[in-house]
Amino acid sequence: MKRYFIYLAYNGENYCGWQIQPNGVSVQETIEKALSTLLRTPTTIVGAGRTDAGVHARMMAAHFDYETANLDLPLLAKKLNSILPKDISIYNIVEVKPDAHARFDATSRLYRYYITTEKDPFLYHLKYKVHGNLDIDKMNACADILFEYEDFTSFSKLHTDVKTNNCTILAAQWEKKGNDYIFTIKANRFLRNMVRSIVGTLLEAGKGKIDSGEMRRIIEAKNRGEAGISVPGHALFLEEIEYNNDIFIQ
Repeated sequence: MKRYFIYLAYNGENYCGWQIQPNGVSVQETIEKALSTLLRTPTTIVGAGRTDAGVHARMMAAHFDYETANLDLPLLAKKLNSILPKDISIYNIVEVKPDAHARFDATSRLYRYYITTEKDPFLYHLKYKVHGNLDIDKMNACADILFEYEDFTSFSKLHTDVKTNNCTILAAQWEKKGNDYIFTIKANRFLRNMVRSIVGTLLEAGKGKIDSGEMRRIIEAKNRGEAGISVPGHALFLEEIEYNNDIFIQ
């Protein structure tokens, strides 16, 4: 039995999220059906993460197992693209070591959230529109506070099945481009709803409602009710996933 990584992208607008759900079509389910059809055997895939409903991915990774040797990976990728819907695209399929795991072996993940103050009839479904300008310096000052902590219970969806709410933040910064504000955050792992609730809280700083001291208080409270709202998923993109090279078959 050999193991393979699929690298793909998707627009999450028409899906209930990455993971298979009882009510709604997921990205995982859609790819599994296509892969099972081409390989002529029921095939499950395991993703590097579990993006929520409406969230997009410019780079997602998932693994699957297949017992037949000499699988033509470029041809399989091409055939998958030919039968998958237009909002899912396969970049590449590569062989990895049999114990490699798309989720647990990922060393980091990078997300970006896109906010705009401009009404745009073409990109409204990919950006979150806010009214008025935001104080980017105050938002970055509060974002810097994230590096001081590991327990992010205050930004986690309640009643999840994870063993720990500890994460290591590797990058967190806002930048302004024209009428847009873009938040980039990178960590070794993320909790459910974590990025969207962090963004919602940092927007409170941008509006002058909280400062760095209040940001610390929110994190230390370890209470989701103390943080800001969870911003909509349609403006969130999973952009990068990193792995150590030693899991790949060279």
